[in-house]
Amino acid sequence: MDDKKTKTGFSYTYSAAEQEEIKKIREKYQTKKEDDMSRLRKLDAEVTQKATTNSLVIGIVGALIMGSGMSLVMTDIGNIFGLQGNICMVIGIVVGLLGMVLVGAAYPVYSKVLKTEREKAAPEILRLTEELIK
Repeated sequence: MDDKKTKTGFSYTYSAAEQEEIKKIREKYQTKKEDDMSRLRKLDAEVTQKATTNSLVIGIVGALIMGSGMSLVMTDIGNIFGLQGNICMVIGIVVGLLGMVLVGAAYPVYSKVLKTEREKAAPEILRLTEELIK
């Protein structure tokens, strides 16, 4: 008998396209690092998202309040509420200033919430980055 026929085993070679397909299939089953990376991205996004949401709410509410004060000063909407002349202007200025304070507070609130959320998330983020760097 021929020695080539008695050997057990086969040898295959794949084309470049098949190699790429094999790599893609293999990547689907190597999820550990990708899970950690996606968790890291999610944690980082949550930190900034909470700060952004809080500051946007405060800024928008402040802008609406400021607009209400401006409308009291510049229109005769105070007459609908039964307010007379100069009292509308005084109330409108006070309400407008309150709105301006809230709009001005939006960025400090963003900074404070961002700092607080980063402190909360720091241990988990540092642990995940250590695992991913190794």
